Amino acid sequence: MLKIGTSGFSFPDWKGTVYPKKTKPSEMLPFYEYELGFDACELNYTYYRMPDPYTMERLALRVSDNFEFTVKAFREMTHEIWEDKKRTKLKDNKKVLKDFFKGVEPLAAEKKLGAVLLQFPTFFKKNEQNVEYLKRTKEALNPLPLVIEFRNREWIGEEVYALLEKEKLGVCVVDEPQIPLLLPYDPRATSDIGYFRFHGRNKQWFSAGAHKRYDYLYSQTELKGFLPGIKKVAKKTQKTYLFFNNCFMGQSAKNAAQMREMLGIKFQKRTPKLF
Repeated sequence: MLKIGTSGFSFPDWKGTVYPKKTKPSEMLPFYEYELGFDACELNYTYYRMPDPYTMERLALRVSDNFEFTVKAFREMTHEIWEDKKRTKLKDNKKVLKDFFKGVEPLAAEKKLGAVLLQFPTFFKKNEQNVEYLKRTKEALNPLPLVIEFRNREWIGEEVYALLEKEKLGVCVVDEPQIPLLLPYDPRATSDIGYFRFHGRNKQWFSAGAHKRYDYLYSQTELKGFLPGIKKVAKKTQKTYLFFNNCFMGQSAKNAAQMREMLGIKFQKRTPKLF
C-alpha cells in the first residue's frame, strides 16, 4: 500500500497557493485530506516541541479512518543527545523518550500513527556508541514503528542496512541535492515500512535559510525517475509512505499530487468529517 502526502500541512505561504486565501488554520487539515485528497501527513513541528497527548488525540479525531500521520522525533532524541561538545558521551534521555512515547500514544491507540521518524544530523557518525543508541531508542519506544533518516554518508552501506533489518528499523530513502555530506538517492527497505522523503534539489542547501532550503519544484521528468525505486520498495513492504518536504510556497503539494497521478492512484473529493 502506498500513502502520499507532504511534510506538514499548515504553512502561511500555502494560503493562495494551496489553500484559498481566507482559509483559517483550523480549516487546513480538512482541506488537505478531503479537497486535496492526501491520506497521510508527516508532522515536523514535533522536532521543535514535544508532542502532547491532547493535541495528538485531537488530530486523530479530525481525520478519516484511512488517514495516517507520521511524527518526527523531538530534537532531544536525535540532535541534542550528547553531554559534551566533542560528542563522546551520550546523555541519559530516558525521560525524553518516555515523554515522547506518551505524547504520541493517542495516535497509536486510534491506529493513526504510521511511524516515528528519527532524523539524525550529519554529525551523528557511524560508530559503536551510536549504533547502541539506535538499539536503545528502539527498545524505549517499542512497539512504535521507527524509521531512521541518516544525514551522514558513513551510514550508507550493506552492513548498516543489514543492522536495520535485524533490528526491524525502517530506513528513510531521501532525495536531496547531490552535494558533499548529503546522501544519495538509494531506494531500500529494511522493515515492513517503506519511507521516502523528497527534500528537493536546491543547491543552496547550506547557505539558504531553513525555509528557503526547500524552495524547489520537481519536474515531471525528475518525478518519473523515482517510480522504479518506489515500486521496488512497495513490493517489499506492507506500507510505503511518500512525503514531499519541498514545502516552500506549496510546491510539495503540487509534486505530491503529480506523483499520485503517475502512480495511478485515484481520489474523489469527499465531505469533511464532522467533529
